Amino acid sequence: MIEKIEQVMNIDLAKTAEILDKYEGVKGALMPVLQKIQGAYKYLPEQALAMVSESLNVSMSRIYGVVTFYAQFYLTPPGKHIMRLCQGTACHVKGADNVMEKLVERHKVAHKQTTEDGLYTFEEVACLGACAMAPVMTVDGKVYGELTVSKAEGILDEYAE
Repeated sequence: MIEKIEQVMNIDLAKTAEILDKYEGVKGALMPVLQKIQGAYKYLPEQALAMVSESLNVSMSRIYGVVTFYAQFYLTPPGKHIMRLCQGTACHVKGADNVMEKLVERHKVAHKQTTEDGLYTFEEVACLGACAMAPVMTVDGKVYGELTVSKAEGILDEYAE
């Protein structure tokens, strides 16, 4: 965990500067800038957000308002694997809550949190668009359906290897 904090503190902000240079003087550039920065770092480092605020003349409170409104943005480094579990109606009815409860208990994390070992970031989402296979989860974008607790745990175990 200390290594992760040290990585956050020692960020090369050259990528942020390059992105901001491309959007200099462009009105309404906040979203694309944030998306490109997230693409570069996998999350939005606080130092990069401070540069965005200064460069685009947008307050930090406005930036944080945007970043916390959209689920696509991370303020801390995500895990190696992103696990999303659908909580839509079909998945809910077929036991997604139970699957999530057991996974959260086993991995000691909550929504949008990363496991202590940095392997997984867990997210609950409204719908993954695969209702016929409910309950459904994705790991790094790969869809897994007809989940049970043991099937979900087995899938995550495969990613741990």
